Amino acid sequence: MPLLTILSCKILQDEIVHVLENDPSVCRILVVSNGQEEGLISKIEKKGMEYVLLSPKDMPSQALLYRDRKYEYTVMIYMVELALHEFPKMLKKNVYKLIEGLSSFSSAILMFYGLCGNVFDKIEKDFSDLETLCPVRILKDEERTVDDCIGATLGGCKEYLATLKSLSDKGTFLFTPMFAHSWREIMRVDLEDPEKTIGMLKQVNVITGYKRVAKIRTGLGYTEDFDRKVDEFAEIFDFEVLELEGRQDIFETCYLSIKKEMFDRYR
Repeated sequence: MPLLTILSCKILQDEIVHVLENDPSVCRILVVSNGQEEGLISKIEKKGMEYVLLSPKDMPSQALLYRDRKYEYTVMIYMVELALHEFPKMLKKNVYKLIEGLSSFSSAILMFYGLCGNVFDKIEKDFSDLETLCPVRILKDEERTVDDCIGATLGGCKEYLATLKSLSDKGTFLFTPMFAHSWREIMRVDLEDPEKTIGMLKQVNVITGYKRVAKIRTGLGYTEDFDRKVDEFAEIFDFEVLELEGRQDIFETCYLSIKKEMFDRYR
């Protein structure tokens, strides 16, 4: 049976839990223990799902064992370090290297990523040589690859553009639950001297015209204290707060699409 690898940004861990929780055909969940998995496995455990932790060292041999189990569909999750987003070239280099390794024991790879500043605009083409053995797919709407995880959560490129236009009167941060949970990490707040970093961020917000934060309601409840964390962010920076509706369509559709590709090959 096939082994699907989901290669994902930490911000989309809720969406991974969602697709797995709603797919009863998944027999086995493997999580790579690379220091980025703590939040993910906590959510998997809370939903009562079983999983197996794999060390990066043992991952190839162990994953092959699970892939070769005739009647078990396995999903393996590899979370990529969030800090790499600050360095696009390094992010691309690391993800490409990961795909080269993961493809040797995966039936397919689904990237829970968008273009991320066009870093991944040609990724399917760049790995087209793997098409018959381990196809690589990325999050897309009906027309093209989504811009980023926010675009995917809002429903696609058109919806994202429409949202940005509607908010163009003021600079607005768009927060999903995981963005709200991780904003200090994303904005590289110095834990030893947070006030210094926050002071600098306040100055940047004034210069760039950011005055608002939007809560994107994803419909998922895996990350706790969403409202409190957004309100805390708004209070720190004296921002207005508004709400937007998010969706899970793209994550569900892309997951089911690559799953169908794999199973069709095994028939």
